Amino acid sequence: MSKRIVKIVLTGGPAAGKTTLTSQILKEFKQEDGWRVITIPETATDLISGFGIKPFGNCMSMLAFQDFVIADQLHKEKLALAAAEIVPEDNILIIYDRALLDDKAYITDEEFARVLSKFDGRTEASVLANYDMVLHLVTCAKGAEFAYDLGNNARTESLEYAREMDDRTLRAWSAHPNLKIIDNSVNFADKIQRALQEIYRAVGEPEPMAQKHKYLIAMPDMEKLTTIYNAATLDMMQTYLRETNPAVERRIRQQRNNDDYLYFYTEKHLMPDGTKWDTEKPISQKEYIRYLMEGDPALHTVHKTKYRFTYHSQRFEIDVYPFCGDKAVLFCYIGGDHVVLPPEIQVLRDVTGDPAFKNKQLAKTQKL
Repeated sequence: MSKRIVKIVLTGGPAAGKTTLTSQILKEFKQEDGWRVITIPETATDLISGFGIKPFGNCMSMLAFQDFVIADQLHKEKLALAAAEIVPEDNILIIYDRALLDDKAYITDEEFARVLSKFDGRTEASVLANYDMVLHLVTCAKGAEFAYDLGNNARTESLEYAREMDDRTLRAWSAHPNLKIIDNSVNFADKIQRALQEIYRAVGEPEPMAQKHKYLIAMPDMEKLTTIYNAATLDMMQTYLRETNPAVERRIRQQRNNDDYLYFYTEKHLMPDGTKWDTEKPISQKEYIRYLMEGDPALHTVHKTKYRFTYHSQRFEIDVYPFCGDKAVLFCYIGGDHVVLPPEIQVLRDVTGDPAFKNKQLAKTQKL
């Protein structure tokens, strides 16, 4: 069986949601389902923070900086493709946090063409053909200004600059035949969901359903369910951190995918109008351990095993908690209101929207 390698660029202006989307991609496309996600971090940021070279502060011109950026980007992309051929999974998703055409937003078209041609005579057309899809996430500075600096208190770009760079970046990628624009028309959660739907379409997989139902169920025979429905299992531990801002809830999560561990840091922001705005980023194991020292002593770590499977074209997830041996929580993601449950599932009651079954409440009570 030949490998399926799908290459997707995430781009957009500052504070667009690329980091949070990357976290969601890592959660959605798991090894248990036969996927390997390879992420390529933003090259310019790596060069500035790691090498100390930058196109400001009398270090070098923006044009000279592009030689470094393009060379490093091409090297990373070559290594990513080599890794895709080596890893055991057959389904590979390569996610680029910005890519070659992003550089065009910082110099003139003529300068970009000249720099690009230094690398084996590459042209803009040949570069564009290398990516299967480009997702342009519109900056929060356009339509969600109130959330512009959420999750990044050190952000220094002005709203006007963010809007300008969003426009310039979109123009740079405008010739790609599979360019998708994800705006801020609803809310941040919807924005991330729409971006995920485009990724599912790009890889040829059924899109996740937006409608979510939640049920308290009698504990089923999980071994039997796993056998019948080929359920994939995922071990998760979620720890809530001490409050540093009454309007921000912080938490970290460890997620085990087969032999690999992933770690995430999440902030849930309570907005003045009562809505919530989540930002999330992948973190290293070292950062995760450091955050553990900030754990809220009043709350337990929520440990659960998630079983995910499909039935009648619907996606189901069952969360099993070590503190409860006779009940579990079932999630069903469907396109409408009609849920078709597997015959092995006994529903005790519908708990959709019930705050008693939110993770933070379970961290307090350890009780279903």
